[in-house]
Amino acid sequence: MNTFLLAVHVLAAIVAVGPVTVAASMFPPSARNALAEPGDARALSTVRVLHRICRVYATVGLAVPVFGFATAKNMGVLGDTWLIVSIALTALAAVVLAALVLPRQTALMEGMEESIEDGVEGGGQGAAYAGASRVGPRDTARLAMFTGLFNLLWATVTILMIVRPGSTTGA
Repeated sequence: MNTFLLAVHVLAAIVAVGPVTVAASMFPPSARNALAEPGDARALSTVRVLHRICRVYATVGLAVPVFGFATAKNMGVLGDTWLIVSIALTALAAVVLAALVLPRQTALMEGMEESIEDGVEGGGQGAAYAGASRVGPRDTARLAMFTGLFNLLWATVTILMIVRPGSTTGA
């Protein structure tokens, strides 16, 4: 049973967390490109797809701690320091994603969409550029910082899961 739970836990991490970390990392530069070309529907479409990937796979990613807890309970390591630290860092990563990354992605995307709508209503691309001031490169830089923090937390959890410092279950 341990092998099954561990395999599902690891697969869930790869399949769910991997796409979130990649898509979240791609979002800020894609958003900067979309901001640089406010009338470019393709650039905005890329931003929308990346945001959707982040939202959907973040939800799927809830399976990671569920199977992680089941695995840890079966292995009898719930009280180990390396696991407690991993759990805390995973919770922090979830908070960073839910409270800092996804809402900022949404705000950037909505700001870009409003800019395009203003450009159409205003009769041209000049209005779209004027509307682009609602969101800008500073917003993408701040998002990149939070995304980097999210990715760093997940990298640390991954290392702790592999190295398991102080573990007596063997690594």
